[in-house]
Amino acid sequence: MLQNYIKIALRNLWKHRRFSALNIVGMGVGIAAVGLMSLYIIHELSYDRFHTNADRIVRVVHYANWPGGSLQLAPTSAPYAAALKNDYPEVENVVRIQPEGGGQITYKDKKMNIGDIMFADQSMFDVFSFPFLYGDPATALAQPQCIVITKSLAEKLFGSVDKAVGQTVEFSNHFPNRVTGVIDNVPATSHLQFSALRSLPANYTNGWQNFELYTYLLLTKSTDPKSLEAKLPGFFEKYIRKEMGQVTYRMELQPLTSIHLQSHLDYEISPNGTLSTIYTFAVVAFLILLIAGINYVNLYTVRAIARTREVGVRKAVGSRRGQLISQFLTESMIMAFLAGGMGILLANLFLPLFNELAGKTLFIGEYGLLTTAAALIAFTVLLGLASGLYPALLLSGFRPVTALKGRLAPHSTNGQFQQALVVFQFVAAVALISCSWVIYRQMNFVAHKNLGFNKDQVLTFHLDGDAVRTQIRALKAELTKSPLIEQVAAASNPIGNNNIGTNAMFFEQNGVKPTSTQVVQTFSVDADYLGTLQAKLLKGRHFTDAVSDRMGAVLVNESLVKKMGWQRPIGKRVWYFLGKDQTVEAQVVGVVKDFHTYSLQHKIEPLVLQMPAPSEQDNLYVRIQPAKTAEALAYIKSVYRKFDPSAEVSFHFLDENFSQQYKAEQKQGQILLTLTVLAILISCLGLFGLAAYAADVRTKEIGVRKVLGASVTSIVTLLSKDFLKLVLIAIVIATPLAWYAMTQWLAGFAYKTAIEWWGFVLSGTLALTVALVTVSFQSIKAALMNPVKSLRTE
Repeated sequence: MLQNYIKIALRNLWKHRRFSALNIVGMGVGIAAVGLMSLYIIHELSYDRFHTNADRIVRVVHYANWPGGSLQLAPTSAPYAAALKNDYPEVENVVRIQPEGGGQITYKDKKMNIGDIMFADQSMFDVFSFPFLYGDPATALAQPQCIVITKSLAEKLFGSVDKAVGQTVEFSNHFPNRVTGVIDNVPATSHLQFSALRSLPANYTNGWQNFELYTYLLLTKSTDPKSLEAKLPGFFEKYIRKEMGQVTYRMELQPLTSIHLQSHLDYEISPNGTLSTIYTFAVVAFLILLIAGINYVNLYTVRAIARTREVGVRKAVGSRRGQLISQFLTESMIMAFLAGGMGILLANLFLPLFNELAGKTLFIGEYGLLTTAAALIAFTVLLGLASGLYPALLLSGFRPVTALKGRLAPHSTNGQFQQALVVFQFVAAVALISCSWVIYRQMNFVAHKNLGFNKDQVLTFHLDGDAVRTQIRALKAELTKSPLIEQVAAASNPIGNNNIGTNAMFFEQNGVKPTSTQVVQTFSVDADYLGTLQAKLLKGRHFTDAVSDRMGAVLVNESLVKKMGWQRPIGKRVWYFLGKDQTVEAQVVGVVKDFHTYSLQHKIEPLVLQMPAPSEQDNLYVRIQPAKTAEALAYIKSVYRKFDPSAEVSFHFLDENFSQQYKAEQKQGQILLTLTVLAILISCLGLFGLAAYAADVRTKEIGVRKVLGASVTSIVTLLSKDFLKLVLIAIVIATPLAWYAMTQWLAGFAYKTAIEWWGFVLSGTLALTVALVTVSFQSIKAALMNPVKSLRTE
């Protein structure tokens, strides 16, 4: 029986090749889109789960609030780890990771700038599962000046992995490190990304408020992290209150597997994803799947008209309804499997583009060929059953007498159901169009918003050597000799990377020093900084090279002046910490117009600029001539090598620093736009099917109208208006949904574009135009049909 079903199904598919092709392509596109989105979602959800003890590893983070300030930090200070292990038996092991281990690395005549190198405790490989290719994980980081490198770095340095162990590499200032192990490359699904790990001295410590490294705990098997977390207020009372004073303080134990998607604290060790992105992609993938399924139902229903006599004959000769359902479901399953094959081909074809958009390196068999094949087969079977059930029930439910006439009632409940499906398709399509428009507007807004300075043609680079930092004045003078260089400045930080940092300071109030501090952003800049950035000074003066300005002068921004309520800010006193208890007094000598140091997701915060000590002048800002970028970069390198012959310079442009912070949003927008185009195309296929259905049902009516003198335009209007009503209903439903979704999305930006009403009108007009073109094709075809043929359709 099954063989007969398959044979008949294949004959029918071939006989109606056009509708079969539309169905297969539409569903194939849907399967490809859902498959790619599923790969992305599974990848994001799998972060850090490859570790053997992933369910027992937690990261210590903390929050504090006090009058005038707050912190929410991922890093802690050095003493935390030992104190937690000593005080709480639930802690089986600890490891500290310090990310600032990178720099220039030298082996014989090879020199490389490797930034992603970290320091770690000896216990690193007792807590985390990074498989060793060579070396002993128990002792690899036990001694000072040891380094464990990844397979890819070993190949770059030594040419072969098996030659790495025992070799010595040097970091800046001739600091040797012995290679004691080689591990496999760090998986992409690890929130810890590094090329090498250097040994952190076992006795390394620092002050309780120097939050510079990350603390991870391996808990005992029976420990519930929340139970241990409930005990941690005692830790604050014992160790930290005497350091931080009267603050509201809370420590949190983050499960390792939640960090990538659920942690968005200051100074994360690596860029994290968001659950909102996962939810968005999951919803969009589900919508694409529904649209593809609806498209299948609508097109299959169109074919039902041509097969009513077949159903009537089968019923007349004794076929039961169950047999007819089995026949039509077999056809649906065959089409679903053909669409599955099409989906795999399309997914493979577009995977490189999807990886580029998503910033991933996914591949189809990433989780095993058997697992992938089983998932695809199960998905295809469910899709075939779900999308084929309604047409099968519809076709098998015709009464023999009605079916033998070969016609359905023009205004049946089946038609209403199909119309509802079309409305749903266009609700999704219009909502996606509107969301893509808002995301595009916001990305255009952040790209062109005035940041308070001129970010164009300004690059920064890090000064690795201590010696060159003492020669900043000579280096700047040498650089500005060339007409390629407009201006040069030194600072302690490059802006735009969202990592300036904050400090607690005292700010004069009513002529006296207050008792409490205020937390503000702060970094060090030299006298040429504002000129190089082309930032505006509102009051007072710039820094000078006078010795008195080194520690006795500060610049502040408008936001700080407003927060302090200063009417006359020039001359106001500021006190900042040099050590634990020692403060230094400085005076405000100038007020800078607010400029962005962070991306536009962040509000401009109160800012204090100080003059740098020689050791803090480790970043150079250079404004270069437009249209001379290549020449300017070559010149900067040649000049810098005179001061540090062994240096490898890595340039970063300020506009790229800022745009990098919107990378996730840009990728969301690009992927959403791609899926929007797919949704519109698939929706149009469904509308095309419904239009063909309506035209076929009303063939005789069209013939009568033409005989009575109806024009082609009037017939096209007759056939099109009902469908355009459906699209208008979809626009009315989709607009508030899209508005709400985008309002929530824009809430993540401190500075954002307005959601204009006309954007939704344009989105609706676009959907209406596409629908009109789709429907008109079938309407015009029906209107131009010979009325004699139309009247013979009965």
